[in-house]
Amino acid sequence: MKGKGLIIIGVLVVLGFVGYNYIEKIFGANVSTPEGKEFVFFIPPSQHDFKRAGVDYREVGQMLLDDKLIRDPEAFHWVAEQMNYPRHVYPGRYILKDGMSTRELITLLRSGQQTPMNFTFVKFRTKEQLAEYVGEELAMNKQQMLDVFADTEFLKKHNGLTPETAMAIFIPNTYEMYWNISPRAFFDKMFDQYKVYWNDDRNAKRRKLKLNRLEVMTLASIVEEETNKNDEKGRVAGVYLNRIRKGMPLQADPTVKFAVGDFTLRRILNKHLQTDSPYNTYLYPGLPPAPICTPSLPSIEAVLNSEKHDYLYFCAKIEGDGYHKFSRSLSEHERYADQYRAMLTQRGIK
Repeated sequence: MKGKGLIIIGVLVVLGFVGYNYIEKIFGANVSTPEGKEFVFFIPPSQHDFKRAGVDYREVGQMLLDDKLIRDPEAFHWVAEQMNYPRHVYPGRYILKDGMSTRELITLLRSGQQTPMNFTFVKFRTKEQLAEYVGEELAMNKQQMLDVFADTEFLKKHNGLTPETAMAIFIPNTYEMYWNISPRAFFDKMFDQYKVYWNDDRNAKRRKLKLNRLEVMTLASIVEEETNKNDEKGRVAGVYLNRIRKGMPLQADPTVKFAVGDFTLRRILNKHLQTDSPYNTYLYPGLPPAPICTPSLPSIEAVLNSEKHDYLYFCAKIEGDGYHKFSRSLSEHERYADQYRAMLTQRGIK
């Protein structure tokens, strides 16, 4: 009996040890983040289906190991198999916390409950610039976003947008979205936010100005490029609206830069003014066919709430403080313009 008792005790000890080992694998802390801070862990999507992972669970384990996020890779794989994670690998952006157990980690990853991110963008002048930024911040790549901009049938479903006018819906701001959002879903979200912006009050204001939404966005983009001073934007918008009402060409220098394709120009010369492009408002009357950049909210509001005055011209001040001198007559404007050109020449700006 004594021998049997010792055997039983030995078996119980072994079973206890084995049980403890498994409990430790499942419930013991296995996640270690740098400096104990939250770590953003990305599981890439398939390039053909953004809702499916582009890696399997073993590759996920290797990624965790490469980033030194798990202490016991064997525990990860064993628990993953027990919890059927190999059949439930989802892409996304996951927030890992220091000290998470293997079970907590697998539960998070296999649930697909990723943490949304704040996607912020400011001003872009071209679709290529915007697509490149989106490709850097989200799971898609630049070309996938450009493909959406070129998809005429897809764009047409969004109030008749075209590849040329598609940029008009992008209003710089911060938006919450999932990292692995697909290119089309991303565009849909931006379009939905655009529609939200255009509420009854703003639509009433643009109708009073006799402008459609595309025209407001286009004029706002010119205002955006003309001045960085928010307190001056309403006056600049008023100048262009006065010129439109009088049938005068806008003669906006930023549109010439866009037409030339050189945004570094500091001085617009006669050769630039001859650039044959519908975006050159020296050659073609009215507004350009689409925005020349993604205008900020203050620039859009500046158009909708434009200052009422009788100015028809403006020119950058020679003091270089970012503000402009406004004129009612061409002779007064030319005097200011001559002073500005002389200042550029004196500074060697060609």
